Amino acid sequence: MAAANTSYELPPLPEYTLKPLPPLFSWISDEALAAALPVVAYWAVSLIYHLIDVYDLFARYRLHTPAEVLKRNHVTRYEVFRDVIIQQVIQTIAALALSWWDEVAQIGKADYDIAWYAQKLRLAQRAVPVILSGVGFNSAALASKVAASQPALASILRGGPYASESIAPAFASWELAVASALYWYAIPALQFAAGIIIIDSWEYMLHRAMHMNKWLYVTFHSRHHRLYVPYAYGALYNHPFEGFLLDTLGAGLAYLITGMTVRQSWFFFSGSTIKTVLDHSGYAFPYDPLHWIFPNNAAYHDIHHQSWGIKTNFSQPFFTHWDRIGGTMYKGDVKEKYERARRTAEQKVAQEEENKLKASPAGPGPAVTSALETDENARPQQISAPRSTRRKASSISQSPADNFKGLRNKVNESLHGKRANVLGVESSH
Repeated sequence: MAAANTSYELPPLPEYTLKPLPPLFSWISDEALAAALPVVAYWAVSLIYHLIDVYDLFARYRLHTPAEVLKRNHVTRYEVFRDVIIQQVIQTIAALALSWWDEVAQIGKADYDIAWYAQKLRLAQRAVPVILSGVGFNSAALASKVAASQPALASILRGGPYASESIAPAFASWELAVASALYWYAIPALQFAAGIIIIDSWEYMLHRAMHMNKWLYVTFHSRHHRLYVPYAYGALYNHPFEGFLLDTLGAGLAYLITGMTVRQSWFFFSGSTIKTVLDHSGYAFPYDPLHWIFPNNAAYHDIHHQSWGIKTNFSQPFFTHWDRIGGTMYKGDVKEKYERARRTAEQKVAQEEENKLKASPAGPGPAVTSALETDENARPQQISAPRSTRRKASSISQSPADNFKGLRNKVNESLHGKRANVLGVESSH
């Protein structure tokens, strides 16, 4: 039992009794749910984008063609899946360990905290007459003019007290309403905003260091850049140490520094995870509300995954202000660079098909068509195509989905290889 009454002139703070907060669901603790939700969110969103990839939906919004998916990445989908699972195991252990440092969540103090904010509002009102007199207004005269129609405003102009306090000090209804809004909405919003700033700052500084220091890049960060054509569930494909340092530790520090509750962390951790997946999805949907709010989107981050943009666009995952401040934002037209990569990838696919036909004049038989499927680690050689076999690739933004129909089967073969029961295998090279 506790009570507080800072001054007889102020309305008193109510008494409160604390008791442990029961879990939202009886079958799982809030702390375990905080560790599980980011993982569930990651794979739920990734699965949606994986299905979009497999069935070649929304082709006009793809940043890369299916040919690029086949020819430009240097890691199999199974390896990506495996390393993401390793990172999520580390992330889950860290989240559960973090719960040991947290105080046990309590309930019963909300009314006290709301009244505390109301007290501070009352104290702030005492400065109103001083401020008005400083700019040449008579606060008492102003209060008299509006007393009949706006009694609450008149009390504010006088700096308090209120008519309802004729017997004992008491809060005005508007004071409690504003204090309640501060407690339930404004303070959590500020915590979320501060958390976003902390994560963005943490990731930018470390991400930039990973690129500027050759040893850090070769030892750790180069693994993530085997994905020249990012896809959704490759978002957390990192070296385990880098994944812990950049993602897990950064989010944990934001949570601790801002003083979020465990239930607030459900939304903060899951939201950050979903944003990271979307940034690696490979799709730039014009109607994505998150991409309207946050300028750091899939198109922005995809530039960083290209060889010509690898030393720019380090910001992740929400805003881009650090790139502007640090002078690392990519500037220039990227259209021709993307077109060149698309043409090169499609030429490689065309040359590979031609080589198959030459090897089997009667047409590709079962042994030929299954060659890449049986050797999932095969790395196709880069063979330059003769001029007669080169085909001009049209822009994704101007091509309907059926422009990729000739490549869809090869992509699906890659996505549904021997180990595809975990989300598909892509030929590496």
